[in-house]
Amino acid sequence: MKKRIVIADDEPITRMDFSEMLREAGYDVVGEASDGFDAVELCRKFKPDLVLMDVKMPLLDGLKASKIIVGENLPCSIVLVTAYSGKEFIDQAKDAGVMGYIVKPIEEKSLIATIEVAIAKGDEFRKIQEKIIKTEEKLKSRKIIEKAKGILMKEKGLTEEEAYKQIRKLSMDKRCAMKDIANAIIINN
Repeated sequence: MKKRIVIADDEPITRMDFSEMLREAGYDVVGEASDGFDAVELCRKFKPDLVLMDVKMPLLDGLKASKIIVGENLPCSIVLVTAYSGKEFIDQAKDAGVMGYIVKPIEEKSLIATIEVAIAKGDEFRKIQEKIIKTEEKLKSRKIIEKAKGILMKEKGLTEEEAYKQIRKLSMDKRCAMKDIANAIIINN
């Protein structure tokens, strides 16, 4: 499947050049924006794999738009494109959570290489975030089950193992998650 990209630059010719380069390289350019506000909206709509964004744009600049996009987990990666190479811009880009920073003028080879690396790192980052969420959910479920076991142990004089088996049996009988049974036990108490 082709990787989906949004391009944001206030210069129409620059957007056209990037779009042509990326399409020739096999990417799917799903949207083009002339400012950061529209870039954020396109990301919300299309959920691209990458946003290629200019830093200096009207209404909402690329750095501020990047913070919004990263904060909302919209695309996997953002690569900023700019004529500014000053340390303050680079530091702001790092703070915004972008995956790449390219200084104009840009050669096609370096653009494609940067995009490939940024997309790969974005995919890696997304997988790590998904694992964290799953782990947090498991921990939350375990805490609920532990609390319900404690209630059963206290009220019915069961051992920890017996309380666990009772929750598990109810879970199988009712064909629902043990966490749901544990919640019912907690609420009923």
